[in-house]
Amino acid sequence: MLLRIEDLDERTQSGPWTDLLIDDLRWLDLYWDGEVVYQHQRLEAYQAAASLLDQAGLTYPCFCSRAELHAATAPHASDGTPVYAGTCRGLTPAEVAERSKRRPPATRLIVPQEDEPNGIITFTDRVYGAQQQVLARDCGDFLIRRSDGVFAYQLAVVVDDAAMGVTEIVRGSDLLASTPRQIYLQWLLGYAEPTYAHIPLLIAPDGRRLAKRDHDLDMGELRKRFGSPERLLGHVAHLAGIAPDATPRTAEQLANVFSWSYLRARHNDIVIGRNAMA
Repeated sequence: MLLRIEDLDERTQSGPWTDLLIDDLRWLDLYWDGEVVYQHQRLEAYQAAASLLDQAGLTYPCFCSRAELHAATAPHASDGTPVYAGTCRGLTPAEVAERSKRRPPATRLIVPQEDEPNGIITFTDRVYGAQQQVLARDCGDFLIRRSDGVFAYQLAVVVDDAAMGVTEIVRGSDLLASTPRQIYLQWLLGYAEPTYAHIPLLIAPDGRRLAKRDHDLDMGELRKRFGSPERLLGHVAHLAGIAPDATPRTAEQLANVFSWSYLRARHNDIVIGRNAMA
């Protein structure tokens, strides 16, 4: 198991957040192999990958603002992002130069049409089974670099997964829809394709993901309430249906009873009430 701190955005590089995250993992008795990788230290690797895509003629500058994209009547992908209509794909060099005077552009990657090679991405998820996405229809040309110069999540994680030798990716189901974009980038950059397992989320009764910005419980509060990692792990495992009851358990004990078959049977997120973590 590898630990990567995805801190490309400057807002995630300040404050004690990284130290707190690492301390929480150690408190839970969850350990990782090798050194911690920090994305903000790997900008040259992302730039090298972006340059390869640019040299292949697969990118173009985009001047559309986030507000313009969300105000458009275009369909939205299953993860809520607007399907890009290719607005800036046909800009002439003169138009690019003129618009660059007003604002810096983002960089988008051209995706193939459905009837072109790689236009349809298929993969088998370990939990959700066979998946298929038509890139042009379901996401459109997507960002690999934002207008503020920050490399996009899709590009950075693909480069890092390849460099770190990742063979299996286990993550939340909210990222299932972005996997075809990452597979497409892997093909373009000549990387091996990992296997994927997207797992159900613990969500609030209104369907939203749990987040500190919504004043949901954070690990600091949970550590105070439960007092020991075994009590917290046993409780969460029971909520998720991995364990038959809330008996305190270590991470090692849970690993020994874990089965993918339960998650394959669920397929839906796990709703928890306000008192579920009391």
